[in-house]
Amino acid sequence: MRIAPEIVLCAFGIIIMVAAPFAEHSYTEHKGRKVLDALAVIGTLGALAAIWFPAHNNGAAFSNVLITDGFSVFVHAIVGVVVLLVILAAPSYLDRERLPHGEFLALVLFSATGMGVLAGAQELITAFVGLEVSSISSYILASYRRDNPRSNEAAMKYFLLGSFATAFFLYGIALVFGSTGTTFLPLIDAAATARSTMLTLGFALLFVGLAFKVAAAPFQLWTPDVYEGAPAPVTALLSTGPKAAAFALFLRILASVNAANHIWFWAIWISAILTMTFGNLTAAVQSNVKRMLAYSSVAHAGYILVAFAAGNILGVAAALFYLAAYALMKVGAFTTLAWLGGTGEQNMEIDDFAGLAHKRPIAAACFSLFLLSLLGMPVTAGFLAKFYVFDAALHGRLIWLTVILALNTIVGAYYYLRVIVAMYMREPKREFPSERIPFGVAAVLTLASAGIIYLGILPSRVMDFAIRAAQHLR
Repeated sequence: MRIAPEIVLCAFGIIIMVAAPFAEHSYTEHKGRKVLDALAVIGTLGALAAIWFPAHNNGAAFSNVLITDGFSVFVHAIVGVVVLLVILAAPSYLDRERLPHGEFLALVLFSATGMGVLAGAQELITAFVGLEVSSISSYILASYRRDNPRSNEAAMKYFLLGSFATAFFLYGIALVFGSTGTTFLPLIDAAATARSTMLTLGFALLFVGLAFKVAAAPFQLWTPDVYEGAPAPVTALLSTGPKAAAFALFLRILASVNAANHIWFWAIWISAILTMTFGNLTAAVQSNVKRMLAYSSVAHAGYILVAFAAGNILGVAAALFYLAAYALMKVGAFTTLAWLGGTGEQNMEIDDFAGLAHKRPIAAACFSLFLLSLLGMPVTAGFLAKFYVFDAALHGRLIWLTVILALNTIVGAYYYLRVIVAMYMREPKREFPSERIPFGVAAVLTLASAGIIYLGILPSRVMDFAIRAAQHLR
C-alpha cells in the first residue's frame, strides 16, 4: 500500500481513457464531459486520501527502489493539491477552446503518477522511469491546442530539449554505475572508494538533467517559450508539479550521497545566482504577462536553489515550504490568466489587464494577491517562504548569496507591481468577460487565496511538517 496514491491515479486515468470515447461522442456530450471531470476530481481526491497509507507505513518497497517517508509524503501532498487545482480549473478552458476533456484529464493523472514515483525514488533507474512517465505526458499536454502553431512550437522545443536532458541524465546514471557498481543512492558513498573522475562526471551529468527539469540556469532557455505556448492550465501544471518532483529528487540525492554534496556545491551556488538574476532581469522587460510569469518561474527556481546551497535541515525545510507556497501562487496566477486571456489566449499583454479592478474587482483582487505573494509581501505565503530561505542561507553562512537574493527580490517588485498598477490605476482598454466566473475557476481562486493567506499568517503547522520531512530525509 506504499504506492496507493500512484495506483489510484493510474486506475482513474485508465477509467477516463476508456470512458472518454463514449462520453464525448454521445447524444449528451455536455453531460458526458461533466462525468469525466467528476471522475478526475474523485480520482485526485482519492489519491490525496490514499497518502494516508504511505504516511502510516513508512519504509522501503519493491526491493528498496522506492521509499515512503515524511519527505515523500510532503511532496505527494504538494503534487496532489496542484493536480486537483488544475483539474478543477481546466474544464471551462477546455470548453472555451473546444478541446476534448478525456485525454487531457488522463494525461494530467498519468503525469502526476510519474511525479509521485520521483518523490519516493531512492534508486536512479527508478527515478528515470518516474521522470519519463511525467515528461512524456507533459510533452503531449504542451501541444494540446493542436491547431495552434505556438502550442506546437512549445511542444517541439520541450520534447527536443527534454530529450537531450534525458540523455544527460541517463549518461550520468551510467557513469555513476560504472564507478560504483550500484545505482542505489544509500550505497553509492560506500561503493565509491575514492572520488574518481568518472563519478564526478556522472554527477555533473545528473546535475544537467535535473537542472533542465527545474528550469535552472544555464539550462532554462526552454522555459519562456514552452510556458507561453502551452495551454494556460498546462502551464500551471508544468510550472509547479514537475518542478516540485524534480526538486525532491535533487534533495534526496544531496541528502543520501555525500559525494554529490561535494561535487554539486559550487554548481548549485553559481546556478542559483545565474537563475535568480537571469529570471528577474528578463521578466522585468516583458510586456506579455504569461511570458513574464514564465521568467518569474525561473527566478523562483533560483530562490529554491539558495535553500539547497545552505546544506542544512533548515534549508531542506525551507525548500519544501517554498515549493508548497509557490505551487499555490503559480496555479492561482495561471488560472486567472486562463480565464481572462480570452479565446486563443489573445489578451495576455499588460495593457489587456488595464482597468480590471473596475470591471472584475474579485478577479483583480485574487490576481493581485498571487502577484504580491510571488513578490514576497508580508501576510502572504511568499513572504514567509523567502524569510525561511533567508534564514537557512544565513545559518549556512552564505552571506553573499543572501545579499544577491535580496537584490533580486527588489528587481522582482518592479514587474509584479507593473501589472497591479495597470489593473488598479489605468482605464480599461478592452471588454472583460461579462459572465460569472466558472465554478471550477472560482474554486481554484478561493482555495489558492485561502492557502496563501493561511501560510502567510499561520505557517507553523506546515513548517513543522516540513522540518520533520527534512529530518526523515537526513
